[in-house]
Amino acid sequence: MDLHSELPRAVDADALLGLAKDHHDREVRAVGTRGAAGHLVKVYALAAPGRTVTDASTGAALELAEAHLAVGRLRGSLGLAVLLVHAGGDGDYVLVHTWIEGHMSDLAVFTGPAGRPGELRPGRAGLAPCVWEAAVLAHERDAFSRHVLGGTGALPDRLAAWSADTVAGAVR
Repeated sequence: MDLHSELPRAVDADALLGLAKDHHDREVRAVGTRGAAGHLVKVYALAAPGRTVTDASTGAALELAEAHLAVGRLRGSLGLAVLLVHAGGDGDYVLVHTWIEGHMSDLAVFTGPAGRPGELRPGRAGLAPCVWEAAVLAHERDAFSRHVLGGTGALPDRLAAWSADTVAGAVR
């Protein structure tokens, strides 16, 4: 198929070009590494223009992560997780990404109305990270591989390097 002259039927050109026109950077900041349900959890705040991640929403996200990670060993958790608290343009999102056995990961996505962290609920089946969340998770995949799997030295030193390797600033 020659993409210069013909697009596949499933390609929604108007929708894709509309997304491209409205696409923008989002600010991300590392909030630190916390403990939750025996896990080390690297926490990030991600915000759409005009939105902020509050202390209350971060606290609610940590509570969700604690509950989710409480049964992490049953899902093969290795004890390291990343928590994204996203004040999105259309609501709030919390992602709990956990490294599990066999070089795999586990992802839980919670969604809710903007500014009402007490109303966050598990996202629908199949819901995956948005482009900005995926940028942070891509960095975290690299940091995990670089420092924990490919690092040298004692495990506490590797974990300290992983914890310190964060994304900050704008993600596209």
